[in-house]
Amino acid sequence: MSTGNDTEVAGAEIGDASIESGANRYLGKPFELLTERERAVFRRLISRHAIAHDSTQSFYAKLTSSQRLADKVAEFGGSWAFIMLFGIVLAVWVAGNLLAATRAFDPYPFIFLNLILSMLAVVQAPVIMMSQNRHAAKDRVDAAHDYEVNLKAEIEIMALHDKLDELRNTDLKSLVAQQQEQIALLTKLMLGRPDQQEVSISGTGG
Repeated sequence: MSTGNDTEVAGAEIGDASIESGANRYLGKPFELLTERERAVFRRLISRHAIAHDSTQSFYAKLTSSQRLADKVAEFGGSWAFIMLFGIVLAVWVAGNLLAATRAFDPYPFIFLNLILSMLAVVQAPVIMMSQNRHAAKDRVDAAHDYEVNLKAEIEIMALHDKLDELRNTDLKSLVAQQQEQIALLTKLMLGRPDQQEVSISGTGG
C-alpha cells in the first residue's frame, strides 16, 4: 500500500530526472551545475505552474515603515515642488533678515542659514542614497524575475519545436509506411496479372 509521501518522493524523482534530461537538452549543462533558480524554473515548467508574478507589489509589500518614509523623502526631495518651496523659504529668509537690519536674527552673511543648509544636506543625502540602493535592489529582483520568465518561455519554445519535429517525423514515417504498403500491393497486382493472362490463354486454347 503506497502512501502520500511515497507518491511525493516518486514525483520528485521523476521531476529531477526530467530536469536532468532537460538541462542537458536545452541548457547544455548537467543537472549538478544548475542554479537553484534554474531548477525552480524547470520544476514549475514540469508541474505546469505559472512563473510570472507582480514583483513590484511583492517587493513593496516587504518594506518597513522607515523604508517607506525614506522613499517618500527621496521622492519629495527630487521634485519641482521641493525646489520651489525651498526657493521660497530661502527668499523669505534672506529678504526678512535684510529688511530687519540690526534686528535680524541671522544677519548677513547668513551663518545660521548656512548651518541649516549643511545639516539638511547631511541628513537628506543618506536618505536619498538608501532609497536609491533599495531601487537598485528592486531592479535586481525584476531582472531575476525577467530571467526566470524568459528562461521558461525559451525552454517551452524549444520543447514545442521538439514536439513539432516529432510529429513531423511520425507523419513522415506513416507516409513512408503507407507508400511501402501501396508499392507492395501494386507489386502483387502486377505480378498477379501474368498468371491471370496465362490462365485465360490456356482456357481459351482448350
